Amino acid sequence: MTAQELRAALRATPFRPFTARMADGRAFEVNHPDFLLLAPSGRTAFAFASLDEFSILDVMLMTEVEFSRQSARLPGDAPSSQA
Repeated sequence: MTAQELRAALRATPFRPFTARMADGRAFEVNHPDFLLLAPSGRTAFAFASLDEFSILDVMLMTEVEFSRQSARLPGDAPSSQA
């Protein structure tokens, strides 16, 4: 995985939730772009599971970004109406 690919997933409009999969088998759900912070160097990412719980990831050990079909919403956001 490259930093450019990860940045593209985070900046997509509209944002699509995804799972970041690591080489060691761990998986990190990114349900909103605010839940993953990519360092300016692109080498390190911070994945937030809650307001005070996070993991520090080596982007070079990320094997894939798997997109889900859910819409991006923060807790407390009202559901969007679909026509």
